[in-house]
Amino acid sequence: MASPCHSAFATPAGLLPSGVLWRPAPALASCVWAYMVRNTVGHTLQPAQRMNHFPASPLCSLTWWIEGEALTLLGDDDTPPRSPDAATPQALPSRWVLGGPQTGPGTSWNPGPVHSLTVVLMPEALQALTGLAPADLTDQFVDAHQALPSAWAALHSQVLAAPDDAARLQALEAALDPLWQACRPAALPAMHRMSDWVAHLAQRAATSHSGRSLRQLERRIKQWAGQPLRDLQVMGRSEQAFFDVAAAHLRGDVNWADLAVAAGYTDQAHFCRVTRRITGFSPEALRQGVLSGEAFWPYRLWL
Repeated sequence: MASPCHSAFATPAGLLPSGVLWRPAPALASCVWAYMVRNTVGHTLQPAQRMNHFPASPLCSLTWWIEGEALTLLGDDDTPPRSPDAATPQALPSRWVLGGPQTGPGTSWNPGPVHSLTVVLMPEALQALTGLAPADLTDQFVDAHQALPSAWAALHSQVLAAPDDAARLQALEAALDPLWQACRPAALPAMHRMSDWVAHLAQRAATSHSGRSLRQLERRIKQWAGQPLRDLQVMGRSEQAFFDVAAAHLRGDVNWADLAVAAGYTDQAHFCRVTRRITGFSPEALRQGVLSGEAFWPYRLWL
Protein backbone atom coordinates (compact mmCIF):
# COMPACT_ATOMS: atom_id res chain seq x y z
CA MET A 1 0.00 0.00 0.00
CA ALA A 2 1.23 3.51 -0.79
CA SER A 3 2.48 5.49 2.20
CA PRO A 4 2.70 9.28 2.76
CA CYS A 5 6.14 10.90 2.99
CA HIS A 6 7.10 13.27 5.78
CA SER A 7 9.35 16.29 5.27
CA ALA A 8 11.83 18.00 7.56
CA PHE A 9 10.42 21.27 6.18
CA ALA A 10 7.46 22.74 8.03
CA THR A 11 4.88 24.60 5.96
CA PRO A 12 6.00 28.26 5.88
CA ALA A 13 3.73 30.70 7.69
CA GLY A 14 0.93 32.04 5.53
CA LEU A 15 1.02 29.18 3.03
CA LEU A 16 -1.24 26.17 2.64
CA PRO A 17 0.12 22.71 3.34
CA SER A 18 1.57 21.77 -0.02
CA GLY A 19 -0.40 18.56 -0.25
CA VAL A 20 0.72 15.01 0.27
CA LEU A 21 3.47 13.08 -1.48
CA TRP A 22 2.92 9.33 -1.33
CA ARG A 23 5.51 6.68 -2.12
CA PRO A 24 4.28 3.56 -3.91
CA ALA A 25 4.06 0.09 -2.45
CA PRO A 26 7.32 -1.90 -2.88
CA ALA A 27 5.88 -3.97 -5.74
CA LEU A 28 5.32 -0.77 -7.75
CA ALA A 29 8.45 1.14 -6.73
CA SER A 30 10.15 0.55 -10.11
CA CYS A 31 7.02 1.74 -11.95
CA VAL A 32 5.64 4.69 -9.96
CA TRP A 33 8.03 7.42 -8.80
CA ALA A 34 5.43 8.96 -6.48
CA TYR A 35 1.82 10.09 -6.10
CA MET A 36 1.09 13.78 -5.60
CA VAL A 37 -2.15 15.10 -4.07
CA ARG A 38 -3.07 18.79 -3.99
CA ASN A 39 -6.29 20.02 -2.40
CA THR A 40 -7.18 23.71 -2.03
CA VAL A 41 -10.95 23.17 -1.68
CA GLY A 42 -12.26 25.27 1.20
CA HIS A 43 -9.39 27.78 1.02
CA THR A 44 -9.44 31.29 -0.43
CA LEU A 45 -6.42 32.08 -2.60
CA GLN A 46 -5.59 35.15 -4.68
CA PRO A 47 -5.17 34.60 -8.46
CA ALA A 48 -1.35 34.62 -8.27
CA GLN A 49 -1.47 32.10 -5.42
CA ARG A 50 -3.35 29.67 -7.66
CA MET A 51 -0.39 29.38 -10.02
CA ASN A 52 1.69 26.20 -10.03
CA HIS A 53 5.38 26.12 -11.02
CA PHE A 54 6.93 22.85 -12.19
CA PRO A 55 10.51 22.05 -13.25
CA ALA A 56 11.63 20.23 -16.37
CA SER A 57 11.46 16.49 -15.77
CA PRO A 58 12.08 13.21 -17.61
CA LEU A 59 9.18 11.62 -15.70
CA CYS A 60 5.66 11.12 -17.05
CA SER A 61 2.41 11.96 -15.30
CA LEU A 62 -1.22 10.90 -15.18
CA THR A 63 -3.44 13.47 -13.47
CA TRP A 64 -7.05 13.46 -12.33
CA TRP A 65 -8.79 16.76 -11.54
CA ILE A 66 -11.30 15.50 -9.01
CA GLU A 67 -12.52 19.05 -8.41
CA GLY A 68 -11.64 22.22 -10.29
CA GLU A 69 -9.41 22.53 -13.33
CA ALA A 70 -6.02 23.74 -14.50
CA LEU A 71 -4.97 25.94 -17.42
CA THR A 72 -1.47 25.99 -18.90
CA LEU A 73 0.08 29.47 -18.88
CA LEU A 74 2.07 30.30 -22.00
CA GLY A 75 4.49 33.21 -21.58
CA ASP A 76 6.28 35.28 -24.21
CA ASP A 77 9.74 33.89 -23.38
CA ASP A 78 11.41 31.16 -21.35
CA THR A 79 10.76 32.94 -18.03
CA PRO A 80 7.83 31.55 -16.01
CA PRO A 81 5.02 34.13 -15.74
CA ARG A 82 4.82 35.94 -12.40
CA SER A 83 1.04 36.40 -12.59
CA PRO A 84 -1.80 34.80 -14.59
CA ASP A 85 -2.37 38.13 -16.34
CA ALA A 86 1.17 38.02 -17.75
CA ALA A 87 0.52 34.92 -19.85
CA THR A 88 -1.96 33.36 -22.25
CA PRO A 89 -4.03 30.60 -20.59
CA GLN A 90 -4.57 27.42 -22.56
CA ALA A 91 -7.06 24.77 -21.53
CA LEU A 92 -5.81 21.25 -20.99
CA PRO A 93 -7.39 18.62 -23.25
CA SER A 94 -9.33 16.87 -20.49
CA ARG A 95 -9.88 16.54 -16.72
CA TRP A 96 -7.84 13.33 -16.99
CA VAL A 97 -4.50 14.15 -18.57
CA LEU A 98 -1.44 12.15 -19.56
CA GLY A 99 1.79 14.13 -19.63
CA GLY A 100 5.09 13.13 -21.22
CA PRO A 101 8.64 14.14 -20.26
CA GLN A 102 9.08 17.92 -20.11
CA THR A 103 12.27 19.48 -21.48
CA GLY A 104 11.64 22.85 -19.84
CA PRO A 105 9.82 24.33 -16.84
CA GLY A 106 6.08 24.87 -16.96
CA THR A 107 3.42 26.88 -15.16
CA SER A 108 -0.28 26.23 -14.79
CA TRP A 109 -3.11 28.14 -13.13
CA ASN A 110 -6.26 27.08 -11.31
CA PRO A 111 -9.24 29.42 -11.88
CA GLY A 112 -10.64 28.29 -8.52
CA PRO A 113 -10.19 25.66 -5.79
CA VAL A 114 -8.77 22.38 -7.01
CA HIS A 115 -8.37 18.81 -5.82
CA SER A 116 -5.97 16.83 -7.99
CA LEU A 117 -4.23 13.47 -7.91
CA THR A 118 -1.12 12.83 -10.02
CA VAL A 119 0.65 9.54 -10.60
CA VAL A 120 4.30 10.25 -11.48
CA LEU A 121 5.44 7.38 -13.71
CA MET A 122 8.84 6.20 -14.86
CA PRO A 123 8.91 6.74 -18.66
CA GLU A 124 9.96 3.17 -19.47
CA ALA A 125 7.19 1.90 -17.17
CA LEU A 126 4.60 3.93 -19.07
CA GLN A 127 5.82 2.39 -22.32
CA ALA A 128 5.75 -1.15 -20.90
CA LEU A 129 2.24 -0.65 -19.48
CA THR A 130 0.64 1.10 -22.45
CA GLY A 131 2.87 0.73 -25.50
CA LEU A 132 3.19 4.54 -25.72
CA ALA A 133 6.69 5.79 -26.49
CA PRO A 134 7.81 8.58 -24.12
CA ALA A 135 9.59 10.29 -27.02
CA ASP A 136 6.23 10.72 -28.77
CA LEU A 137 4.79 12.42 -25.67
CA THR A 138 7.71 14.76 -24.91
CA ASP A 139 6.51 18.27 -24.01
CA GLN A 140 2.88 17.23 -24.46
CA PHE A 141 -0.24 16.87 -22.33
CA VAL A 142 -2.90 14.73 -23.98
CA ASP A 143 -6.40 13.45 -23.18
CA ALA A 144 -5.84 10.22 -21.24
CA HIS A 145 -9.23 8.91 -22.41
CA GLN A 146 -7.96 8.91 -25.99
CA ALA A 147 -4.29 8.09 -25.44
CA LEU A 148 -4.48 5.16 -23.01
CA PRO A 149 -5.68 1.63 -23.87
CA SER A 150 -9.42 1.14 -23.36
CA ALA A 151 -8.83 -1.10 -20.32
CA TRP A 152 -7.66 1.97 -18.37
CA ALA A 153 -11.16 3.46 -18.50
CA ALA A 154 -12.20 1.18 -15.63
CA LEU A 155 -9.31 2.52 -13.53
CA HIS A 156 -10.44 6.07 -14.23
CA SER A 157 -13.93 5.27 -13.01
CA GLN A 158 -12.65 3.54 -9.86
CA VAL A 159 -10.51 6.54 -8.91
CA LEU A 160 -13.39 8.99 -9.31
CA ALA A 161 -15.78 6.74 -7.38
CA ALA A 162 -13.46 6.31 -4.37
CA PRO A 163 -14.52 8.24 -1.23
CA ASP A 164 -11.12 9.75 -0.35
CA ASP A 165 -7.49 9.98 -1.45
CA ALA A 166 -6.34 6.91 0.48
CA ALA A 167 -9.06 4.84 -1.20
CA ARG A 168 -8.14 6.30 -4.58
CA LEU A 169 -4.53 5.26 -4.15
CA GLN A 170 -5.59 1.83 -2.99
CA ALA A 171 -7.73 1.42 -6.13
CA LEU A 172 -4.86 2.68 -8.29
CA GLU A 173 -2.34 0.27 -6.87
CA ALA A 174 -4.76 -2.67 -6.96
CA ALA A 175 -5.21 -2.05 -10.70
CA LEU A 176 -1.58 -1.23 -11.54
CA ASP A 177 0.08 -4.05 -9.63
CA PRO A 178 -1.02 -7.00 -11.84
CA LEU A 179 -0.44 -4.96 -15.00
CA TRP A 180 3.09 -4.07 -13.92
CA GLN A 181 4.03 -7.55 -12.75
CA ALA A 182 2.95 -8.90 -16.15
CA CYS A 183 5.14 -6.54 -18.19
CA ARG A 184 7.91 -5.43 -15.81
CA PRO A 185 11.40 -5.72 -17.36
CA ALA A 186 13.75 -8.04 -15.52
CA ALA A 187 16.12 -6.62 -12.87
CA LEU A 188 14.54 -3.17 -12.81
CA PRO A 189 15.27 -1.69 -9.36
CA ALA A 190 13.33 0.94 -7.44
CA MET A 191 14.78 4.44 -7.77
CA HIS A 192 14.01 7.52 -5.70
CA ARG A 193 16.76 9.85 -6.91
CA MET A 194 16.92 10.92 -10.54
CA SER A 195 20.72 10.67 -10.77
CA ASP A 196 20.56 7.01 -9.68
CA TRP A 197 17.90 6.26 -12.28
CA VAL A 198 19.88 7.97 -15.06
CA ALA A 199 23.01 6.00 -14.15
CA HIS A 200 21.04 2.75 -14.20
CA LEU A 201 19.46 3.67 -17.54
CA ALA A 202 22.89 4.28 -19.09
CA GLN A 203 24.23 1.00 -17.69
CA ARG A 204 21.20 -0.90 -18.95
CA ALA A 205 21.58 0.59 -22.42
CA ALA A 206 25.32 -0.17 -22.50
CA THR A 207 24.79 -3.84 -21.64
CA SER A 208 21.95 -4.38 -24.08
CA HIS A 209 22.67 -7.00 -26.73
CA SER A 210 21.03 -5.02 -29.53
CA GLY A 211 24.10 -2.92 -30.31
CA ARG A 212 26.61 -1.12 -28.15
CA SER A 213 27.92 1.77 -30.22
CA LEU A 214 27.62 5.26 -28.74
CA ARG A 215 24.97 6.21 -31.29
CA GLN A 216 22.94 3.09 -30.57
CA LEU A 217 23.25 3.66 -26.82
CA GLU A 218 22.01 7.24 -27.12
CA ARG A 219 19.16 6.21 -29.43
CA ARG A 220 18.10 3.49 -27.00
CA ILE A 221 18.06 5.84 -24.01
CA LYS A 222 16.03 8.44 -25.89
CA GLN A 223 13.56 5.72 -26.91
CA TRP A 224 13.17 4.59 -23.28
CA ALA A 225 13.14 8.01 -21.61
CA GLY A 226 12.06 10.46 -24.30
CA GLN A 227 15.17 12.64 -23.82
CA PRO A 228 18.91 12.37 -24.57
CA LEU A 229 21.29 11.02 -21.92
CA ARG A 230 23.05 14.39 -21.62
CA ASP A 231 19.80 16.17 -20.73
CA LEU A 232 18.88 13.44 -18.25
CA GLN A 233 22.24 13.80 -16.53
CA VAL A 234 21.74 17.58 -16.28
CA MET A 235 18.34 17.04 -14.63
CA GLY A 236 19.76 14.45 -12.23
CA ARG A 237 22.51 16.83 -11.12
CA SER A 238 19.99 19.65 -10.78
CA GLU A 239 17.75 17.55 -8.53
CA GLN A 240 20.72 16.63 -6.32
CA ALA A 241 21.67 20.30 -6.06
CA PHE A 242 18.06 21.11 -5.06
CA PHE A 243 18.27 18.69 -2.14
CA ASP A 244 21.74 19.97 -1.23
CA VAL A 245 20.43 23.54 -1.05
CA ALA A 246 17.52 22.39 1.13
CA ALA A 247 19.92 20.65 3.52
CA ALA A 248 22.17 23.73 3.63
CA HIS A 249 19.15 25.91 4.39
CA LEU A 250 18.22 23.71 7.35
CA ARG A 251 21.80 24.04 8.61
CA GLY A 252 21.69 27.82 8.08
CA ASP A 253 24.70 27.58 5.76
CA VAL A 254 23.74 28.47 2.16
CA ASN A 255 26.95 29.27 0.28
CA TRP A 256 26.16 29.26 -3.45
CA ALA A 257 29.76 28.95 -4.65
CA ASP A 258 30.44 25.95 -2.40
CA LEU A 259 27.13 24.31 -3.29
CA ALA A 260 27.83 24.73 -7.01
CA VAL A 261 31.22 23.03 -6.77
CA ALA A 262 29.91 20.24 -4.53
CA ALA A 263 27.13 19.51 -7.05
CA GLY A 264 29.63 19.15 -9.90
CA TYR A 265 29.14 22.48 -11.67
CA THR A 266 32.06 24.36 -13.18
CA ASP A 267 31.32 27.44 -11.09
CA GLN A 268 28.45 29.41 -9.59
CA ALA A 269 27.54 30.98 -12.95
CA HIS A 270 27.21 27.51 -14.50
CA PHE A 271 25.00 26.45 -11.59
CA CYS A 272 22.77 29.50 -12.11
CA ARG A 273 22.41 28.87 -15.86
CA VAL A 274 21.41 25.23 -15.41
CA THR A 275 19.00 25.99 -12.55
CA ARG A 276 17.30 28.65 -14.66
CA ARG A 277 17.09 26.24 -17.59
CA ILE A 278 15.47 23.50 -15.46
CA THR A 279 13.20 25.65 -13.25
CA GLY A 280 12.96 29.06 -14.91
CA PHE A 281 14.42 30.72 -11.80
CA SER A 282 17.84 31.55 -10.40
CA PRO A 283 18.91 29.41 -7.41
CA GLU A 284 18.19 32.22 -4.93
CA ALA A 285 14.83 33.10 -6.54
CA LEU A 286 13.87 29.43 -6.40
CA ARG A 287 14.89 29.19 -2.74
CA GLN A 288 12.86 32.29 -1.85
CA GLY A 289 9.91 30.95 -3.83
CA VAL A 290 9.99 27.65 -1.95
CA LEU A 291 10.08 29.58 1.34
CA SER A 292 7.37 32.13 0.61
CA GLY A 293 5.53 31.47 -2.66
CA GLU A 294 2.28 29.51 -2.77
CA ALA A 295 2.89 28.71 -6.46
CA PHE A 296 6.05 26.77 -5.55
CA TRP A 297 4.12 24.07 -3.66
CA PRO A 298 5.36 21.25 -6.00
CA TYR A 299 8.94 21.95 -4.92
CA ARG A 300 7.99 21.99 -1.23
CA LEU A 301 6.07 18.75 -1.68
CA TRP A 302 9.15 17.12 -3.20
CA LEU A 303 11.11 17.98 -0.05
